[in-house]
Formats: sequence, C-alpha cells, structure tokens
Amino acid sequence: MRNDTRLSRMLHVLIHMGRHDERATSETIAQMLGTNPVVVRRTLGLLKDKGYVRSEKGHQGGWTLGRPLNEITLLDIHNALGTPSIFAIGLSTDHPECLVEQAVNAALTDAFEQAQALLLQRLGQVSLAQLAEDFDERFRVAMQP
Repeated sequence: MRNDTRLSRMLHVLIHMGRHDERATSETIAQMLGTNPVVVRRTLGLLKDKGYVRSEKGHQGGWTLGRPLNEITLLDIHNALGTPSIFAIGLSTDHPECLVEQAVNAALTDAFEQAQALLLQRLGQVSLAQLAEDFDERFRVAMQP
C-alpha cells in the first residue's frame, strides 16, 4: 500500500507560497512535486474550499495563500484534505466469530484510536508559521561557512 503524501506535499507547497509574493501556477507546483497540474488543481481546490488558498485564472493567474501561515495548522490542512486514514494497518475481519480475532481487533482498535487522538492533537498545535521558522533556521545553519 502506498503512503498518502498529500499532507506533507501540501505543507511543502504552502510554505513556499508563504515565502514568495508572486502567484504559483499549477504547472510550477506540479513540476516542483513531480506530478500533473490537474492533480495540483484538484488538491489545492480542497484547500481553496476552506479558504487556505486562493486562485486567479488567466495569464497572470495562479495560487496564493488565503490566510497567513500563523493562522493555519497542520490539522487544518489534514482536515481540508479529507482526513485520510492516519494508519495503513488494518484489522483482520476474516473470522468475525473468532474470539481471538475479536480480542486482537479490540486491542488494536483501542491503540489506534489513542495514537490517532494524540497525533491529531499535536497536528493542531503546530502552525505553518512554525514550520517556516524551522526552515529559516535550517537554511541559516546550512549557509554558514
């Protein structure tokens, strides 16, 4: 099963948007991500619906932030993307009458729910501005002789 990288990729795009004054075209973003502009438009469309980005059509068109980075959390973007499943691990349901399977699934379900709640809480505590600040510090360190 492939990992869902939309959250990571959209956070990457949004940080770049926050660093540039000009609009970013779907083609430019697609090239940066190694994907198709249609995929970019579809995905950014989900963020546009929530007001995190704006788009302008036409020759001078493109995508811009709809809100400042400090007003957007990782959880906001996760939710805007349709809250994909956090875990790729699934439960076995081959023998629902089996008491062992029931016990295993109950334990795993509880662990998954607790882990997901903790992760979502943490995503809600991190703003995109914090990611941008982390980038700034990493860039500063990398540019030192």
